[in-house]
Amino acid sequence: MKTKRQNLIIFLSVLFLSGFGLVKSQGNITAREVIDKADKLMRGNSSYSEMTMKIIRPKWDRSLSFKAWSKGTDYSLVYVTAPAKEKGQVFLKRKQEMWNWVPSIERMIKIPPSMMMQSWMGSDITNDDIVKESSIVKDYTHEIIGSESIQGHECYKIQLIPNEDAPVVWGKIISWISKKESFILKNEYYDEDGFLINLETLSKIKNVGDRVIPTYFEMIPVEKEGYKTIMEFNKIEFNNPIRDDFFSIQNMKRIR
Repeated sequence: MKTKRQNLIIFLSVLFLSGFGLVKSQGNITAREVIDKADKLMRGNSSYSEMTMKIIRPKWDRSLSFKAWSKGTDYSLVYVTAPAKEKGQVFLKRKQEMWNWVPSIERMIKIPPSMMMQSWMGSDITNDDIVKESSIVKDYTHEIIGSESIQGHECYKIQLIPNEDAPVVWGKIISWISKKESFILKNEYYDEDGFLINLETLSKIKNVGDRVIPTYFEMIPVEKEGYKTIMEFNKIEFNNPIRDDFFSIQNMKRIR
């Protein structure tokens, strides 16, 4: 009888511990997995978007419109549609290279990696932000450092530290990512000395096909009073087939 009771206790203990381990495994998610889901949510296998950008300065503001295509993490192409002065400019990322076609001077310019953090079209957005040369998944080490509510969404607070040889300039990024829907709602960008440089907020959450994403972005340089760049999706589609050769230098001159 005693032996049976001992066996029962052992059986129940094993069952409890196994169940506990199963629940713990299902409940855990790594910081890298959270970042990867957020990145894939906004990329899809491919995407096409039409966007407007408003650049705000203390004494003036101006607007741009552009179309953008992307495929995976290797290819992206941006075509400026307005204003007339900049219309026709094209930016291409093809694997590790970035090019800019300027029709007004009929010149093709190769943009070196050292210029990835330069301002895009005079905005507070960088060349890297537009064509996604660096990867928030592959180029950083990730750590969940807390949980906070942003705009009514419970979010993971994740710290991203660049890998030693990563082609990035930011010394640190902190991202707030919705636990339920996996979209980013806020980013803080720090320099190598730990000073906050840019604050990005994302809002106007909408259903787009099979996903729910933010469609309105604000980038604010925290040390520049009255400076802000706003971007908004007017249209976005995911996972339409796009051939690799669409993202070619030859096509930059033909795209409309």
